[in-house]
Amino acid sequence: MVVIAEIFLSAFFTALLEKLASADLFNLSLPEGIYSRLHTWTSKLQLLEAVLSDAEENQITAKSVNMWLEQLQDLAYDLDDLLDELATEALRRNLMMAQPPQASNPSMLRKLIPACCSTNFTPRAVQFDFNISSEIDNITGRLEHLLKQKSDLNLINDHLGGARSRRTGDERSPTTSLVDEYSGFYGREKDKQAILDQMCLGCESGSDRRFRVIPIVGMGGVGKTTLAQQIYNDEEVKNSFDLKAWICVSDEFDELAITERIYKAISSQNCEFKDLDIVQVKLREIISNKKFLLVLDDVWNENYGKWDVLSRPFQAGAPGSTVIVTTRNVSVASIMRSVPDCHLEQLGDEEICSILAHHARGWQNFDAHPGFKETGEAIVKKCKGLPLAAKSLGGLLRTKENPNEWKDVLDSKIWDLPKGHNDVLPALRLSYHHLPSHLKRLFAYCSLFPKDYEFDKHELVLLWTAEGFLRPSETHREMEDVGFRCFDELLSRSFFQRSETGAESRFLMHDLVNDLARHVAGRVCFSLEDKAESNVQHRRDSLLKARHSSFIRHKYDGSQRFEAFSGVRKLRTFLPLPVFKTKSWEPFYLTNQVVNDLLPQLNFLRALSLSGYNILQLPNSIGNLKHLRYLNLSGTKIEQLPETVTELYNLQTLLLRDCKMLTKLPANTGNLINLRHLDIAGTEKLQEMPVGLCKMASLQTLSKIVLGRGLKVNELRGLVNLRGALSIIGLHSVMDAQGAREANLTSKQGLEELEMVWSSDFDDSRNGMIEREVIESLKPSTNLRRLEVKHYGGVEFPSWLGDPSFSQLAHISLSDCRHCTSLPSLGHLPSLKKLRISGIQGVKTVGNQLCGIDWPHVRDAFPSLETLEFDDMDKQ
Repeated sequence: MVVIAEIFLSAFFTALLEKLASADLFNLSLPEGIYSRLHTWTSKLQLLEAVLSDAEENQITAKSVNMWLEQLQDLAYDLDDLLDELATEALRRNLMMAQPPQASNPSMLRKLIPACCSTNFTPRAVQFDFNISSEIDNITGRLEHLLKQKSDLNLINDHLGGARSRRTGDERSPTTSLVDEYSGFYGREKDKQAILDQMCLGCESGSDRRFRVIPIVGMGGVGKTTLAQQIYNDEEVKNSFDLKAWICVSDEFDELAITERIYKAISSQNCEFKDLDIVQVKLREIISNKKFLLVLDDVWNENYGKWDVLSRPFQAGAPGSTVIVTTRNVSVASIMRSVPDCHLEQLGDEEICSILAHHARGWQNFDAHPGFKETGEAIVKKCKGLPLAAKSLGGLLRTKENPNEWKDVLDSKIWDLPKGHNDVLPALRLSYHHLPSHLKRLFAYCSLFPKDYEFDKHELVLLWTAEGFLRPSETHREMEDVGFRCFDELLSRSFFQRSETGAESRFLMHDLVNDLARHVAGRVCFSLEDKAESNVQHRRDSLLKARHSSFIRHKYDGSQRFEAFSGVRKLRTFLPLPVFKTKSWEPFYLTNQVVNDLLPQLNFLRALSLSGYNILQLPNSIGNLKHLRYLNLSGTKIEQLPETVTELYNLQTLLLRDCKMLTKLPANTGNLINLRHLDIAGTEKLQEMPVGLCKMASLQTLSKIVLGRGLKVNELRGLVNLRGALSIIGLHSVMDAQGAREANLTSKQGLEELEMVWSSDFDDSRNGMIEREVIESLKPSTNLRRLEVKHYGGVEFPSWLGDPSFSQLAHISLSDCRHCTSLPSLGHLPSLKKLRISGIQGVKTVGNQLCGIDWPHVRDAFPSLETLEFDDMDKQ
């Protein structure tokens, strides 16, 4: 079955129009004719944007509309690439203008042409203007062609009343309160009892509220409606309520329509009134002082005002009245609930097996049917705990009496089940349909991850940022903050689930949700592991249309594996997985042809990872990837980066974590003025860093700085956006406290972890008094959570260490500060959980001074301390 991928371009168009309106674009000196054509793009895009809503609504039922959207999507990507090229050239010319002429430059052209114009007449600039003009002509022609097709498709403008019909492909069938008496009820007994307990059956409510709201939350197909039906029809429930009503809400949360349906269900009379006030008054009269049970099934509304209006008549009910709400969205539950959510997780294999066996053959399980047992239990695994999947597959298998036919179903994809037999597809697709446009794009990108793949939340947000999917908002200026908020929203809607490993930042997608992501992403995302692409030619055809690609990193990735990439030009993502290294000692080898031949032809790459490969060097051609925002070389064997990396002016993320052989960074690293994340943790051979880091004002992540012949500590002054962890190595090279004061660590509110490291060599060049002044001047923000001080040479610790204003400081380690004769007073730190003191041999005794509290009140010290460790202390 060929399934049409859904295309949603609204968020994409918003970003394109913002870029076209950007002042930076028009600060670039280009021939006048180019500007006039760019101006026409805005009006043309606005005309196309006006019909997007109608096109997106009708693409499932109208193949011609879907094909038109595919062409429009291709054009949008190409247009975005061109605008990015213009912005990058503007940035390059501005940087050239800011740099003084090089004395070694043999050309006299720069001396003869005024500084304001010189960069516009270089051969490179002239060639750029010529090439860009040709590209603009091509895109203009395609825009005009799509505008003509728009008219032929009779698409309706938003301002003329929106889409002419609601798409039916994703609509959910109405639910009823009746239970299937013969299907059984598996695995939800505890959930049912928990809700019955919350309903306080047979007793009056002690709350001031006249009614309680109990949300049942979970992903599509997990059994929320079935659980609500079981409660609704429970005999004890029937005897405890005067009135009952079951309302399937689904898409539209229309206060009048829902109130009418509640009135009709409770009164058994048609509602002849079409005025909300009259209907609500009538409903209130009916339920006044009566204990009622109302089930609102499949609610999507996140508008508290709508819920507030709908619920006003409920206040008249008798104490103990209950509203049960089923929803997939935690946000919906949060605006309605009055008691904690009942969050449904997937069922275990035993319960799923019972559901599948019952719907397929009417059996309890497969134990008495060995011919079906192995295949049946394998199909159970495919259901991944979703009762709806088991029921849907059971319905399909009901007509298949031969075990071999069951094997055929097992070997096919659940996604390929014939329409009409597969309720899982529309059930999950409805969740996607209800996403805001900008979240649809983010979710579809996750189709790059294979099934059961654990991805890192922070890594995914960096990739979203690199791809240009995130836009700053009024409440969240930083793109990363926007990304984390979007991630949490997808998590709350059950698109993601936490890893069972317990790692705080690791997540994965349910198999069927992963299928959904692949379905909606269509041809834009390509996975080299996709078995549907049976041969090289099919893979190449798919890659020629794709913009994002991923593949599982193998121990030996030879040239044959990448044959399908031949001729590919427009990829934005080249992502081997996992993006982090699973075992630091396990080498992965990549053919040189990928690095030297394939990557240079991918001129539109935004995200490139070579993480974990046994790569020794990058070619100079890496500097030609001018669109690159994300470069991950973590865990490689690279000793140094080519200087051309500093020409990647758009680069936002440079990950060099655990590059054990790395000895230096490029001299002009400071030219990367858009860099936001520089991770060089685990690079022990990196003994110095170049000057100019202070120019990278956008930098948020800087895992460490190495002070010495090049970089000075005062270069930290301009890095006001630093977050997370920072290690300052080589503090013994700081010869005066002024530079330390200029670093202004106190202002860096986002720093949560700080490591201060001096040399482990306590020779005669060390000056304890200067080091005392330096550490005093490096007072960090009081938001600090973790502090480590190593090899400090002063005789006492700074006065700020132990100040109770550091209320979040939970971990302190003081090691090899051998000249210190006393310990800081740390007992007043309210959150300190772990304290390690090692190698401070100048301290002879430990007493009340460490606690900071005199006896007999010493027991009040360290209110949160869990671990106290002393190591390598003088034994005297």
